[in-house]
Amino acid sequence: MQISGAGMNGAESLVKTLLQNGIDTVFANPGTSEMHFVAALDTHPEMNCVLCLFEGGTTGAADGYFRMKRDVAGTLLHLAPGFGNAFANLHNARKAGSGVLNIVGDHATHHLRYESPLKGDIIGISQAISHWTRVSPDAGSVAQDGAEALRAARAMNGQIATLVLPANTAWDPAKGPAESLPPQTLYRPSEADIEAAAQRLRTNAAALMIGGPALFGTLRQLAGRIAEKTGCRLMVDTLIPRISKGAGTAKIDQLVYPVDPKVAQLVGTSSITLVGTNRPVAFFAYPGKPSVPEPAECILADLCTPTMDIGWTLQALADAVGVSDSTAPETYELDLPALPAGQLTLEKVGQVLAALIPENAIVCNESVTSGFKVMPPTATARPHDVLSGTGGAIGLCLPCATGAAIACPDRKVIALTGDGSAMYTLQSLWTKAREGLDVTVVVFANRGYQILRNELTNVGVETYGQNAQAMFDVENPTLDWVSLARGHGVPATRPETAEAFAAALQAGLDSDGPSLIEVVCS
Repeated sequence: MQISGAGMNGAESLVKTLLQNGIDTVFANPGTSEMHFVAALDTHPEMNCVLCLFEGGTTGAADGYFRMKRDVAGTLLHLAPGFGNAFANLHNARKAGSGVLNIVGDHATHHLRYESPLKGDIIGISQAISHWTRVSPDAGSVAQDGAEALRAARAMNGQIATLVLPANTAWDPAKGPAESLPPQTLYRPSEADIEAAAQRLRTNAAALMIGGPALFGTLRQLAGRIAEKTGCRLMVDTLIPRISKGAGTAKIDQLVYPVDPKVAQLVGTSSITLVGTNRPVAFFAYPGKPSVPEPAECILADLCTPTMDIGWTLQALADAVGVSDSTAPETYELDLPALPAGQLTLEKVGQVLAALIPENAIVCNESVTSGFKVMPPTATARPHDVLSGTGGAIGLCLPCATGAAIACPDRKVIALTGDGSAMYTLQSLWTKAREGLDVTVVVFANRGYQILRNELTNVGVETYGQNAQAMFDVENPTLDWVSLARGHGVPATRPETAEAFAAALQAGLDSDGPSLIEVVCS
């Protein structure tokens, strides 16, 4: 696609800037205002352009991409309504600490004086969720603005950056791409803070709660070695963007979702040292229940926030407590369950999953209530990574799996989602089929928003009638996930026995493309 008579314009200068700065993937849902940017992308086949049929799919995919790649992808969005559609999964990305670069087209500057149908407050919407927002004033500024937007997205371990391009800044002449900008320096705790934390972790009933990159790879093992050396309890919060699981990973205690058991997990804890994570908090407020789970006398020490240098902090802490080459963390042993037989249950799904997860797989988990029964056996499965919801806005799993699969094409991806959550971003199935992504989707069809049924009980309502039931179920008509998947180009099955589920999961893992398994659960 070429624009006749056009030389280097603002859109082309931005595409070249992104490529020169290491950005080669854009999740797109463009409109008329972005056509010059589309034309610029078309002249650069080295840029991987992935069409998502809903803007929430673009931002969810960019989130999953960052979690696995640890670098930024772009999104291409259309005006204020398009950004609005993208908002929920940007919320999840922000809570996950993911870096995302949004490129949003707007009306040409001379057209903004008129109240055209798609005119909206892009800046207002963006500033409600983005760490950094800028509107390029002219084509000559686009490349430099793009370089600064990218630096902002990569800053503080990952931020949401939004660059708004009025249409004329994309089509007017520009000089060329901008040079790379130096990264921002991460803050580090003081030596005194490190030493105080080291002493605190040696005391009785102390806990070290970690987050961000401390939850996977070598940093996870380093945290385990600190726990082994000091005797402290290694912990993680409930909702986390990515964690290593399975055999060989350092043992860790995760806070559960319900308030009362969460409080019980921390009874007697004398101190919690936070590294790469925020203070744990109840998901919601409930009548007569606390908002925070730790005991009143527990010392809460914010050693290293999620935006600081987490890797340096953990290494400094390990040095301060005397971790040596011989200090080994307590790890999970490989213990694969036998494949079950008979009528399929959630417990049996978990056993099959634990037995068949391939080494180095990626599991995207938004199974919510079903996950309480499905996930526990995976603790001793083959080593793998788990990506979970972080911001509570449902509809993350399917696009997150898309982004993870594109970031790591050599790894198997398994997506576990509830049927209610999956309906928010159903269109992501089509993207998986179009891109031929190696993703096996498991939809838990409990025919409703089971989490809401549970939450009504949590606020003290034991029985409910017709109106509440109508807002909780997704029956009448019943969603047919086999037909929905096939309609998006994804082969699908609905097994009724544990043996059939194991066969379907293995078939999905053996293939190189997407597949879907519907698990009907009551």
